[in-house]
Amino acid sequence: MLEATGVTVGYGAHTVLEGASLTVRPGEVTGLAGPSGCGKSTLARVMAMMLRPASGTLTVDGTVVTRWRQRAARDLRTRVALIYQQPRLAVDPRLTLAEVIGEPLAASGRPDAERVAELAEETGLTGELLTRWPHEVSDGQLQRACVARALSLEPRYLICDEMTTMLDASTQAHLVGVVNAYRERAGAGVLTISHDQVLLDRWADGVVEFSAG
Repeated sequence: MLEATGVTVGYGAHTVLEGASLTVRPGEVTGLAGPSGCGKSTLARVMAMMLRPASGTLTVDGTVVTRWRQRAARDLRTRVALIYQQPRLAVDPRLTLAEVIGEPLAASGRPDAERVAELAEETGLTGELLTRWPHEVSDGQLQRACVARALSLEPRYLICDEMTTMLDASTQAHLVGVVNAYRERAGAGVLTISHDQVLLDRWADGVVEFSAG
């Protein structure tokens, strides 16, 4: 399980998240809902080991996380992948789409062009798009690349932080289908954060509601 317990995060004197707890189980889709500013994205970053909380614990398959960001143990860090709402803020604009998808593979010392092509096809990207830069493609195409990148190392847990908010209905449905197919194939746990109650009701096995303040 991916489990956050009693997580508190603050910026200066402002507390963004206080005593939050959430569990994501392998093979299940957990929905997280709540108004803007209630700390959903902050918790997502903590659970992806990208943000150290002021207090509380994060456990990945029984192992307590003690280091964060790039200092986190690689074995733990690669078990969790995070897909952001805004793909343009989540990629290096100097990389082609093929390089965006293959970034985790290259960072782990095992670049694999065949795997990149496979993931691109799975997420609906043509070979011609793979040679383009982020500014040369649409938000939907770039988000497809981000989803492919998140799946490249076959994570045990996938966190989708408003993944489909900026997308048209057909792209949204396709990417939800891709993530769902991966979950069923790999037995991965999925945390989906969204304001779209209809999406959460259709996709999630259960929904946790956060309140403001």
